[in-house]
Amino acid sequence: MKRAKRGCGLETKRQPQREAEGRERGREIRRQREAGGLGEGEEGGETEGRRGVGWGTSVPGWLGIWGSGTPCGEKRKAGGPGGTGSRREEREEPREGPGAGKGSPRGLPGMGGAASLSAPRALALWAALGAAAHIGPAPDPEDWWSYKENLQGNFVPGPPFWGLVNAAWSLCAVGKRQSPVDVELKRVLYDPFLPPLRLSTGGEKLRGTLYNTGRHVSFLPAPRPVVNVSGGPLLYSHRLSELRLLFGARDGAGSEHQINHQGFSAEVQLIHFNQELYGNLSAASRGPNGLAILSLFVNVAGSSNPFLSRLLNRDTITRISYKNDAYFLQDLSLELLFPESFGFITYQGSLSTPPCSETVTWILIDRVLNITSLQMHSLRLLSQNPPSQIFQSLSGNGRPLQPLAHRALRGNRDPRHPERRCRGPNYRLHVDGAPHGR
Repeated sequence: MKRAKRGCGLETKRQPQREAEGRERGREIRRQREAGGLGEGEEGGETEGRRGVGWGTSVPGWLGIWGSGTPCGEKRKAGGPGGTGSRREEREEPREGPGAGKGSPRGLPGMGGAASLSAPRALALWAALGAAAHIGPAPDPEDWWSYKENLQGNFVPGPPFWGLVNAAWSLCAVGKRQSPVDVELKRVLYDPFLPPLRLSTGGEKLRGTLYNTGRHVSFLPAPRPVVNVSGGPLLYSHRLSELRLLFGARDGAGSEHQINHQGFSAEVQLIHFNQELYGNLSAASRGPNGLAILSLFVNVAGSSNPFLSRLLNRDTITRISYKNDAYFLQDLSLELLFPESFGFITYQGSLSTPPCSETVTWILIDRVLNITSLQMHSLRLLSQNPPSQIFQSLSGNGRPLQPLAHRALRGNRDPRHPERRCRGPNYRLHVDGAPHGR
């Protein structure tokens, strides 16, 4: 089936073997990321991005909600067929245990006596039955879940695992500190003791791989230079592991978080792990004080943030048109992503993707960034499928809102005095220890 020609200069012809190479590339990137970053030998082209118009259009903090005119305001792998004993297990298992034949939330629908199986053993049994029915091998665990097929953000595994609850992802369904949330500003507590955020890059430019994961746009920094963030609500120094960009199919709806029930066109998430207590992202996601995610909201306007302009210019974005496409970039200045001055809100939450670990300190920046309508259109032309499959836009891939419950929301701006502008060193990003911000 021929693919229709698409705009913005995106490629329409791919070699037949590209899909297989892309899958292997995706697995390699995931392995390197869990091991602590991409290798030094990463190769790829680098295209000089067009600088945006700059900060000419000042956007009020939280779009003026806090006052008119204020300028800021290890994944568990499922078991496969158990070898020679799997068929015997399949015959004898239904007779085991007092719950046989009575059904169980942990069992397989329509399996009768097998309903008393634990989730891992049920996964193994289901995979064995699938192999016997010639439905092919079990899919890669990375492909079990989907944004668009999840149930209220519980991330039900995909075929052939419909209806199964993966024990490693149980927090997605039963956790009490899940993310994202809708932030009601009237519930934000002013904390005058929150220090400013600090960014350390060792004085070097950032480089890494821009990657189409099939779910979102991801930038994976190289091991050097090490980029750290500290300050604010963070008690430890956290190392940047990934920059993630999520966006919507229409303007004003695409961010995972909302402010006073208002969404934004896109959301940039900077994912960091606690390098003082843990060796990598995987270990940190399972421990207390493990992760920190800085979130910046994005809307469509006439000008563009200079850092995002570099990532989203035409020569760059067309290199990641399909799932598993990757492109190497260098000479990036991460500090240009942040507004000149800003406040922030922080709360304790979770990863918004499986396994939904509740070890995340979220920091929401209160000044909205801009990108142009052309850049947003280019994002929406990215496919979440390989070139051999039907086009499905990467947009709209965000987790539904989760209950805030009784969690505290803290901010470094006093809502009792919205007329005060965010001025001074407490409302600037401090880069490499500079006393007055960048």
